[in-house]
Amino acid sequence: MADITLLDGSIGQELVKRSGDRATPLWSTQVMMDHPDLVGDVHAAYFQCGATIATTNTYAVHRSRLVRVGLEDQMPTLIDVALSQAERARAGTGGRIAGALGPLLASYRPDLNPDPTDAAAKFAELCALMADRVDLFLIETVCSVQEAEGALRGASQAGKPVWIALSVMDDDGTRLRSGEPLSDIAPMVERFAPEAVLINCSRPEAIPAALNIIETLGRPYGAYANGFTAITEGFLQDAPTVDALEQRRDLGPDAYADHAMEWVGLGATIVGGCCEVGPDHIKTLADRLLAAGHQIV
Repeated sequence: MADITLLDGSIGQELVKRSGDRATPLWSTQVMMDHPDLVGDVHAAYFQCGATIATTNTYAVHRSRLVRVGLEDQMPTLIDVALSQAERARAGTGGRIAGALGPLLASYRPDLNPDPTDAAAKFAELCALMADRVDLFLIETVCSVQEAEGALRGASQAGKPVWIALSVMDDDGTRLRSGEPLSDIAPMVERFAPEAVLINCSRPEAIPAALNIIETLGRPYGAYANGFTAITEGFLQDAPTVDALEQRRDLGPDAYADHAMEWVGLGATIVGGCCEVGPDHIKTLADRLLAAGHQIV
């Protein structure tokens, strides 16, 4: 049996649900501004369910997003709030904190093609603000090789372990959302040597094919899927809100755990959940891992 790192589940979507507030283009950043303690409560819930990592609510804290609403100068303050809430929840648990680094411009939009040099500088700024207070950086929802280059260049300067999570097409786990073969990420992994390569924010059914590819990269690997029916055209517009996405009704805790245990059977040693995968899912997955004889680390 293997040692398995159990990530948390959805942070942003869970915050939106718990707040009950109207969805805005600032997504979970707005919830954090309005209800900061809710962030720590969500992290604590995942630790209580067996997760060993808290992923900070910094996925969408980018100047490019804040400038639209005149809050660009608030970025350091927002990052401090996110880190403080993760630290509060982590106290006494022995868990780790992963500094989340979401897409620079928008999720699932590889067509925006952020310039790698410019992106690297922006990610380096974010990492410098977090480096002293996180255990690792988690680059999330990378949809193209070019996105990967900018984020990895920036994060690699921070002196902390870096994990990268790639998002694949809903109907073809062998391809990034850009349409590029997932295997094209290999030169970036070789160049920047992230400590783990993951698949995230993709349909769970697409993940086995993706794992068969990232297994060849010589790094620890794993996955954390989303629970959306699909990434809709409405969400691919400028400054979308999450109500353009629909939650699946056939992916409860037991069904999700079935998928995740399949990934573990394929060699994954890092598993968890992404959007619409909540604490109940993580608790069920923790129970299944332990029942199978794995150790959660």
